Amino acid sequence: MITASPDVLVIGGGIVGMTAAYAAVRTGASVVVVDRADQGQATAAGAGIISPGTSFRLTDEMLALSRSAVDFYPRLLDWLAEHGETNTGYATPGVLFLFMNDVEFERAAEMDAFARSRNAAGVRNIGEITMIDSGEARRLFPPLADVTGALHLTGASRVDGRLMRDSLRAALIKRGGTVVDGAAALHREGSGISRVSAGNRTFTPGAVIVSGGAWTPEVAKQIGTDLAIYPQRGQILHFDVPGSRTTDWPILHGLSNHYLLTFPESRVVAGATREDDSGFAYAQTAAGVHSQLTEALRVAPGLGTATLREVRIGFRPASRDTKPFLGAIPGLDNAWVASGHGPSGLQLGPVSGAAVARLALNQDAGIDLAPFDPARPIALTG
Repeated sequence: MITASPDVLVIGGGIVGMTAAYAAVRTGASVVVVDRADQGQATAAGAGIISPGTSFRLTDEMLALSRSAVDFYPRLLDWLAEHGETNTGYATPGVLFLFMNDVEFERAAEMDAFARSRNAAGVRNIGEITMIDSGEARRLFPPLADVTGALHLTGASRVDGRLMRDSLRAALIKRGGTVVDGAAALHREGSGISRVSAGNRTFTPGAVIVSGGAWTPEVAKQIGTDLAIYPQRGQILHFDVPGSRTTDWPILHGLSNHYLLTFPESRVVAGATREDDSGFAYAQTAAGVHSQLTEALRVAPGLGTATLREVRIGFRPASRDTKPFLGAIPGLDNAWVASGHGPSGLQLGPVSGAAVARLALNQDAGIDLAPFDPARPIALTG
């Protein structure tokens, strides 16, 4: 039996957990990550749109967290570059907010004013704001339908969750952190987690951060805690577009939750379903694929000749009140949680993980986490 006493032990190796671990190890803390690499990890399936300038449904609390998130990304990229980790999948292709018909175009002035107000308030990832016609929109995204118009924001970004996660893991190890593959068994004594077992290893950590994604409640139950997080399945389509260099095509978004975005070199991603009653059924369904294909081809009929490369399936850690859980786990002296970001994990996850890591090291979080206190009252069902 191998034993160790790290300053921080993180459970979960998605983008939230890996950022928490990496932020902690940068302070000089000894850090271990235990990750069982669950099938359907949200980080590996999500689209990664980093664009609060077009997220008009955000509450004030979530907007504040989004602002902090986009402010944090450049710092994180600089940190990773120090270790030679530059293949993060982060890029800034801009976004087209589409108005598909005359009825939707009636809201164009409203959305233009909205984006400009966010820009004036200092929200990042907006850039230049221009209303463009259908021809210009198709020049930027050739398979696009004949839309009525589009609002072009040049500063919107996207990230490949798999590449970012792997870059964080590599940088963590380079800084002396350890990653253990396997399931974590938590042992509670009184008001603290006394030890964590994983395979043939036992750890007696100073602090534990639970970032298990949709599986966070399963981990929390080991220590007698309930968290109102449930798996929301997302099915997301990946197309190959032979002969097209899609790398710089902008993100497509609009008045629905559907989106299209691209990754190098000839890949287009369309999604995604939001299935609240899926449980952990790892499956692509006829209805799910049909709904996303139908919407993708409605928005961009030119993709009709593309090849359907794969359907990725991810389980978002969805919160019952739509806000993540960030902070100390009630009733425990040395345990924290960072989870519950729903469809926004790739945007909000890094700043959340880093903030909770600071708390676990008895430092100031750096951002206001009060609205996301795990002790807040919330219904566990419904």
